[in-house]
Amino acid sequence: MSKLSQAIAEGDGISVLVEVSDGHEAGRAQKQGADALVVRSGAAGVRDASHLPLLLVGQADGDRAVAADAVVVPADAEIWDEAHELGIECVVQVSDSDDLERALDELDPEVFLLSPDPDSDDDALETLLALLHDVPAGKLAIAELRHASADDVAELERAGVDAVLVTSANVTALVPATPPEV
Repeated sequence: MSKLSQAIAEGDGISVLVEVSDGHEAGRAQKQGADALVVRSGAAGVRDASHLPLLLVGQADGDRAVAADAVVVPADAEIWDEAHELGIECVVQVSDSDDLERALDELDPEVFLLSPDPDSDDDALETLLALLHDVPAGKLAIAELRHASADDVAELERAGVDAVLVTSANVTALVPATPPEV
């Protein structure tokens, strides 16, 4: 089990993954009780600022891949294989039931990132809950709801989501008032 999967699986309740852009945000998210960090690009100083697991969204190459504990990949066998060759856990991103079915048929991943289509007019929370319904038992599900409210997170947790990915701007509303001892 990778560092990211372990942090999600061992947490009490729903885990909070916080998207950060630099070392300062990473340190602040860790102090606020985040369970893991997410970077999209320009992860300068993030690995040095925190011991939390690091999930990379984007290309799994170069220094960023070496620093990451896991990488988000589409339901694509070629990219999946490349990331596994680097020894990095793959989190498969799915936006609809077709993506989910393809991922299960071709890859059988252990961790899914459920991501609503940003161009869709559908309610993001409802889309996530519908996708979660089709994730097999025993698999980890991370819901990408970047601007989640505490009520949204509570609903996702009740539905069985293992973790939620949010921005650093709203993490204080989602984690316990007293961060865990480090």
